[in-house]
Amino acid sequence: MLIKFNEKLYNADYNLVVGDTYENLTKIENEKFDLIITSPPYNVGKEYETKTSIENYLADQEKVIKELVRVTSRKGNICWQVGNFVKKGEVFPLDIYFYQIFKKLNLQLRNRIIWYFGHGLHASKRFSGRYETILWFSKTDKYIFNLDEVRIPSKYPGKRHFKGPKRGQLSGNPKGKNPSDVWEIIIRDWEKELWEIPNVKSNHPEKTEHPCQYPVELVERCILALSDENSWVLDPYAGVGSSIIASIKNNRNVLGIEKEKKYVEITKQRINKLFDGTLKIRPITKPIHKPSPKDKVATIPNEWSMFNQSGNTK
Repeated sequence: MLIKFNEKLYNADYNLVVGDTYENLTKIENEKFDLIITSPPYNVGKEYETKTSIENYLADQEKVIKELVRVTSRKGNICWQVGNFVKKGEVFPLDIYFYQIFKKLNLQLRNRIIWYFGHGLHASKRFSGRYETILWFSKTDKYIFNLDEVRIPSKYPGKRHFKGPKRGQLSGNPKGKNPSDVWEIIIRDWEKELWEIPNVKSNHPEKTEHPCQYPVELVERCILALSDENSWVLDPYAGVGSSIIASIKNNRNVLGIEKEKKYVEITKQRINKLFDGTLKIRPITKPIHKPSPKDKVATIPNEWSMFNQSGNTK
C-alpha cells in the first residue's frame, strides 16, 4: 500500500504478529519471503529468554530454522545475526553451531560478516567482546544480490587495460567497483568485511528499553543488497522492530513476529514516528564519532599519572 506521511511516500505492506515464533511460522505458506533477517535469542538469560542447556537451545532453534527455510523463496536469502553464548567464562561461538544446522538443511553460506562495535560489556578474565557475526545464506544458486545497490566509488576510476584486446579502454565500471566480500560500513563504504556500526547503547538515538536492540543501519545494508523493492521480508524475532522500520523505509513488505507484548507496543510507536517524521534513526551516511584530543574524556586523567607503564606506583 502507498502511505504518505510527513511528505514522504512509503510503498509497503507490513504486519506485526504477537505470539510464539515457531507456532506462527507453521501457519505461513511456502516460499513467501525473499529475505529473512533476524537476531535470535542467545540463551544468555535475558528477560525474553528461558535459559537452558546449549544442546536444548540449539535443538529448539533448529525447529524454527527448518520452518524458516520452508518459507524462504527459491531466490531468497537468510541473514542470521548472532554473538556468543557464555557459560562459566567459556565462550561458545553461536555462528559456528548455527552454520552446521543451516548446512544440514542444504543452505549455502555466501558470507560470514563481522559486525564490529566499539562499546560493550567489559571483561576481566578474557578480552572484551566487541563483535558479532551475520551469516548470510542463500537457498539456491539463483539468489537475489543487488550489486549496484552496494557498489562503492572506484579508487582508480581512470585506470585502463594495460594490454590485450581492450588495451587503452577503461577497466572499471562507471557505477563503481564491486566491494568484494570485505566490508567496512562507514559512510556507506562496503570496502571490508568488518562492519563498523555502533551498537544501540544509552546514547544511541534509537535506544529503547530492549536490552539487545540492533540498529536500523545494520539491517538496511542487508535489505538493500539481498532483497528487491516490493519483496517480502520476515523477522521472526522482531524485538522492537528495527527490521520492520528498515523494510518500510526501503519499500519492502515486511512481517514481524514477537512474543513480548511490550516490545510490540514499542514497535508500533516507532512505526508511527517513522510515518510522522519524528523517529530518530542513525543516518546510514554518518561516520563513527571520534573524540577530539581536547575532549576531557579523551585525555589521560591526573590520577593515572602516579602509575608507570608497568602498573606500579612511582
